[in-house]
Amino acid sequence: MRSVDLNCDCGEGFGAYKIGDDAAMLDIVTSVNVACGFHAGDPEIMVKTFTAAKAKGISIGAHPGFPDLFGFGRRRLPFTAGEIERLITYQLGAAQALCLYAGARLGYVKVHGALSNIAAEDEAIATAIARAVKIAGRHLWLLAPAGTELETAGLAQGLSVAREIFADRAYTDAGGLVERSCPGAVLHDASEVAARVLAMVSEGAIITVSGKRLAAGIDSICVHGDSPNAVAMAKAVRACLENAGIALAPFAPV
Repeated sequence: MRSVDLNCDCGEGFGAYKIGDDAAMLDIVTSVNVACGFHAGDPEIMVKTFTAAKAKGISIGAHPGFPDLFGFGRRRLPFTAGEIERLITYQLGAAQALCLYAGARLGYVKVHGALSNIAAEDEAIATAIARAVKIAGRHLWLLAPAGTELETAGLAQGLSVAREIFADRAYTDAGGLVERSCPGAVLHDASEVAARVLAMVSEGAIITVSGKRLAAGIDSICVHGDSPNAVAMAKAVRACLENAGIALAPFAPV
């Protein structure tokens, strides 16, 4: 029986503002990507999420992004590669310190939103991110979108790299994500999403909007925690995979 990881972005509230049902998601997923305070999150939310994840035996990842609370990290900001390397290093330092404070272990890094999309295409930015992860600790895995410059850069830096697909996002024929501003970019039907994920995992390929198959290694599946039906979607994806004989297990040490 092969296994695959199921991850979600959590801890994406800020102060009194809550986004997503983190408690419910942590009962479903095997890995959790915790916002590091730049696009979302704060020290209180980070420690609470790290503590809850540890209690449930879930692999813990840092989820750094652009310093963009207003835009939730989904706007492309004009930082240089060097600036991005330092922004990531800064956030990983905070994540590792607060993880230790919570008595937990940080196992991997997954970049958020627009920064991840840029790194998927831009070799220099991808290398800057991989270098930041390497500096933060060689024990840290890099969770990168499958078939992208970020995956390549992580391997070139000698990192352990896990390859990710998105359950609830549509793909272009070039293998990138359809821009969120385009119709159909975000998928909402839980049963259709689950069936599509199973097909991608079974075939080892990304399925694009035109039905094209792009061969890709798949180690982890993401369900975005801020989607209105995120919990139902994560449950459907997990059930569909397990019913097909595919086990759910984290890729990084817990």
